[in-house]
Amino acid sequence: MAAGGPVAVDRETLRLALVVGGLVLAVLLGFGLGRMNAPADPARPAATASGATTGDGGMHAHAPGTGAHSHDGATVTQGGGDGAAGLSITSAGYTLVPSNAELTAGRAGELRFQIRDDKRRAVTRFAVVHDKPMHVIVVRRDLSGYLHLHPTMAADGTWSVPLGPIEAGSWRMYADFTAVADDGGQVAVVLGADLAAPGAYRPRPLPAAATSATVDGFTAAYTGTPEVGRSVPLRFRITGADGAAAPLQPYLGAFGHLVALREGDLGYLHVHPEPVRDGDEVTFWLTAPGPGNYRMFLDFQVGGVVRTAEFTLTVA
Repeated sequence: MAAGGPVAVDRETLRLALVVGGLVLAVLLGFGLGRMNAPADPARPAATASGATTGDGGMHAHAPGTGAHSHDGATVTQGGGDGAAGLSITSAGYTLVPSNAELTAGRAGELRFQIRDDKRRAVTRFAVVHDKPMHVIVVRRDLSGYLHLHPTMAADGTWSVPLGPIEAGSWRMYADFTAVADDGGQVAVVLGADLAAPGAYRPRPLPAAATSATVDGFTAAYTGTPEVGRSVPLRFRITGADGAAAPLQPYLGAFGHLVALREGDLGYLHVHPEPVRDGDEVTFWLTAPGPGNYRMFLDFQVGGVVRTAEFTLTVA
């Protein structure tokens, strides 16, 4: 073959080159088409028509009044899958740590506890909600005893509050608070823990369902029928011994506070009223998380004295 002349190509070599080139082109085309029509990431929740997403770890659409929601700018985390809170000692990265889970029946004492974050650090920053940074509910497991307390916090994050003499039995405490995270975000959480007051414990049966209750000469009555999974207004009217509307005073920034506890697991519902009264009535919107019996505790203030009216509610 002369130098600078045309190069002779073997026919078999040319055929092989064409085959390899075709395979490379097919692979490249297939990759491009695959990128254009890539399937959804199986680990990524699919969007729903409402804009929410579904799937583990995703955001879910909730029935009114249940699940996580916004409350005074904070994210509210419920402890139960059906909307009832306080069923867990840990939620949303926060843990309730009682210092004295055993109490002495019949004698005054003190309840002490801390709220710790996911790094086991005592939390010391809390938002003030309804005039207080911490609301504590203590209830006997048969729902026959109820206390609404407001503890004070020491510099190390330990909360404490005096307890009057309580009856023997199994009790449960709820810490209802809004924590302020390191980044300034606020998370409203309700945590629950069991307490014990050793001694002879005789559970009392739950009183019959009723829409009115009397305490210290005042009668509290409500209208409205709670339903499962639906927000329903309960309108309370409080009257004195003469039948006239009681001169309610604001207590913790509202004309009343309503806590409902579910018989059995003691699921917790803290229901806040509408800010404006409807005449003499105080309206609360309540969503029952499920059927069953509930015990409702209504705190109201007249003449500088806070009283608690108690009701049994049966939700079909």
